[in-house]
Amino acid sequence: MISKEEILNTLEFKELLDELQEAWNDEQRRRHAFWAEVDENKKAEFILGEIIYHSPIYGRHWMCSTHLLTELLPYVKKQKLGMVAVEKTMIRLTRNDYEPDVCFWRKERTSEFKPKQSAFPAPDFVVEILSDSTRERDYGIKLTDYARHGIQEYWIVDPDLQTIEQYLLRDTDYELIQKIREGSLESEVITGFKINVRDVFSGID
Repeated sequence: MISKEEILNTLEFKELLDELQEAWNDEQRRRHAFWAEVDENKKAEFILGEIIYHSPIYGRHWMCSTHLLTELLPYVKKQKLGMVAVEKTMIRLTRNDYEPDVCFWRKERTSEFKPKQSAFPAPDFVVEILSDSTRERDYGIKLTDYARHGIQEYWIVDPDLQTIEQYLLRDTDYELIQKIREGSLESEVITGFKINVRDVFSGID
């Protein structure tokens, strides 16, 4: 990666700045077009200037999601901790727009959410469920981007290996706390929430 000092010291600094500004403007035009055309019935994300359309998910994907939500939603509601969103909820970050499989905002951050709001700020907690088409992004750009936008906790659920990885934010990067197949997994962000890992993968063998 080119350092800031290298860019500032190059004789072509102004030309490079102009090229970067034009590239940014072009990307933002495409981003605006994405928002104007995005269909609420299709799952799509805007990542690094490209529109990513997602294919219909396999049964094991929605089974994992359903099992997790069956535990998470009533817990968050009963404890009045905040709000949980699923699948088609768009989070808008500085450059990219994502639709995480599951996300959560603490109560104090949801007071200004509107019923007809279509884009939301970075959550406090995100879960992504791996598939062949999303694996690279879930471990790549999303891992980096979620951390840089202060998402405190990130779980990666792998239906193939039947594991859950728990990442916690440390400064501006994630630290892998654990990768487990058995036992109980407790969230740091969603106070008191625990789930049996095997329950998430029930019935997907």
